[in-house]
Amino acid sequence: MDAHVVPEQAATLRLVDPHAALSALEAAVPGLAALRRIEPARIDWAAVEAALGTALPADFKLFGEVYPPLLFGDFMSIQAPTPGREEAWAKATLEEREDVEDLLDIEGLSDVLPVYPDPGGLLGWGGSHDGDTFLWTTAGDSPEEWMVTVASHNGDWWHYPAGAVQFTADLISGAVEPWGLPSVRPEVVTAGD
Repeated sequence: MDAHVVPEQAATLRLVDPHAALSALEAAVPGLAALRRIEPARIDWAAVEAALGTALPADFKLFGEVYPPLLFGDFMSIQAPTPGREEAWAKATLEEREDVEDLLDIEGLSDVLPVYPDPGGLLGWGGSHDGDTFLWTTAGDSPEEWMVTVASHNGDWWHYPAGAVQFTADLISGAVEPWGLPSVRPEVVTAGD
């Protein structure tokens, strides 16, 4: 990999409305809507964001409120906090900094991609059973401008200019090519709460 360039796939259309992103995910995964919580989870986002030192994207927060922890295609998950475990989630997310730095060092990307809390740094939001890591590049005036950065377990790194929920929908639907990742089946199961 060229140490100065991280390739980017273009999104056909960036879904900035969190409800539109969630609808796209529900369209990509038959049966997903049946797993919605009866009542939205009361996640203390203020505590999460205070512990992280940043606001989080609205699509990610909506997903965490509407759905329990899920596993897509027996492969990947969006790792949102759960009620009562907000500060532990934020602490664990920040502790992943060292792991992300190690991944960057292995691929020779330490000079190209910073790690949060450095400005524009990478911050994790999901992963796979295979050891793939899904991150935000926290650059922009607001979290709604963050893009997804993929670090596959086999060394493929790439950007996708969309939020976490849209990326997951696009990966499952085939709207984005799964560079360095397997195809993700449009199946979902709960992963515990």
